[in-house]
Amino acid sequence: MAKVSNLSWIYKLKMKLSVYAKKLGVTYKTAWNHFNNGLIKNAYKLPNGTIIVNEEISKEEHGVILYARTSSSQNKQMLEDQVKRLEIYAIARGYKIKNIIKEFGSGLNDERKQLVKILTENKYDKIIVEHKDRLTRFGFNWFVIMTQNRIEVINECKEKDEDLVKDLISIIHCFSSRIYGLRRSKNIKNKIKEAIQSEVSWTTYN
Repeated sequence: MAKVSNLSWIYKLKMKLSVYAKKLGVTYKTAWNHFNNGLIKNAYKLPNGTIIVNEEISKEEHGVILYARTSSSQNKQMLEDQVKRLEIYAIARGYKIKNIIKEFGSGLNDERKQLVKILTENKYDKIIVEHKDRLTRFGFNWFVIMTQNRIEVINECKEKDEDLVKDLISIIHCFSSRIYGLRRSKNIKNKIKEAIQSEVSWTTYN
């Protein structure tokens, strides 16, 4: 899908003449004279005598970013399916899609280049992900705070896939490396991997 260029939208802010005068830093009498002389655009008087000013305010609209992630490039089809679901969701809600980001990497990796770029540039209305885990395994609420609540999750349920197994193994490998040393930690990692995969297979078929 092609990128959508930045859009702008306009809305009208209604305010009393007294508020309008204060905003401009002039007296109410000066603002009233301007109104009587037809110098205030989109201003009108209510039946009770109150003067209302419609001020047009424009705002830049960036559009939404769809963010999809899997742990390994071996899961390319899983990534494409994830993107399709994100597109369907965004289109159904009438969102303007600015960009679609596909990234391979662990949900524990805080140096994902494309995600870092999105957050640094800060040029988006929302970041849409299928599951919280697609954005990060831990600290999701920190991302919500950092983006000023501009993250939208399609499915709040945790995803059950092989990505989780790989991330769990990465955590265990990291800690075992520190405690036992790199060579021994590799053996521990392999044993834990076999145990986890065995458990997952047993759960799936029983």
